[in-house]
Amino acid sequence: MRYQDAGVDPERKARLIGDLRSAFESTHGASVVRGIGAFSGVYRAPAGGYLVATADGVGTKVLLARELGRDAGAARDLVHHCVNDCLAVGATPLFFLDYVAFGALEPERMRTIVEGLTSACRTHGVALLGGETAEMPGVYAGGAYDLVGFLVGHAAEGALYDPARVATGDAVLGLASTGLHTNGYSFARKIVRDRRLDLGRVYPGCGAPLGDLLLAEHRSYAAALSALRARVAVRGVAHITGGGLPENLPRALPAGHRARLVRARWPVPPVIAFLVEEGGVADEDALRAWNMGIGLAAIVPAAEVAPALEALHSGGHAAWEIGVVEAGDGGVVFA
Repeated sequence: MRYQDAGVDPERKARLIGDLRSAFESTHGASVVRGIGAFSGVYRAPAGGYLVATADGVGTKVLLARELGRDAGAARDLVHHCVNDCLAVGATPLFFLDYVAFGALEPERMRTIVEGLTSACRTHGVALLGGETAEMPGVYAGGAYDLVGFLVGHAAEGALYDPARVATGDAVLGLASTGLHTNGYSFARKIVRDRRLDLGRVYPGCGAPLGDLLLAEHRSYAAALSALRARVAVRGVAHITGGGLPENLPRALPAGHRARLVRARWPVPPVIAFLVEEGGVADEDALRAWNMGIGLAAIVPAAEVAPALEALHSGGHAAWEIGVVEAGDGGVVFA
């Protein structure tokens, strides 16, 4: 089974974004420091430092959340995803806006969604300033809804991660994911549908009902990164979302470099291993659809691997040294 069979073509999306880059860049002035391609856009703040902005959604995970009554969890996922993208450029999250669209407004479901948003925002010290609640009959049918978030943060001068600081020989640390996070759900849902899998069943090797594993919360890495930055010099960070390790890790690397990763150094979550087996998923598609167990990668000097892992492990954050930065033509290679 291929990812395209689920109606999602990552390569087509990447080509389209590349084609549209010039249109985006035509709106940029001198204050735009980073635009398309970074985990968050960066804008020089008039009062000093940088404003950092990011937007994302939780994709078709909302369909499972609705089916199993986990709408608050999907809302927390949204905040965590945006927070992680902000942290991935070295900024501190400040405030958040939401966009929730229904075919027909469901007040109780909306209250549940807001409860999830506010709980995640409070945890991260982020102000939920407001947003938009839309009713769009004919666009969203069958009780479906969509959930999108926008987050703005701030970084002081010198605080941003700069790929130019990453050097040959630097180590790549992988921080554990909790499962699929918020990506690859169209693919996962197709496998569930085609194989007639039962979301309430505990399948061999999975340890919990399939629906619970698929809806595991998108982890926030705020605490882990705070502990790491307090101990070692972090040179780069990549939030592993859509496109997986092959597409996201290179965004933290300078030109003329690539990452060499050793897959035997970290475990694949049971739910992802189960989907790969049940769907007969090709390795290339699995790597691009799912995070394969690494939700965030941090690049540190090779000499600081031991204290870095000690800082993470002492805080209860599962992490491994998964690879190295080397000279190359970009991308990620797996050993």
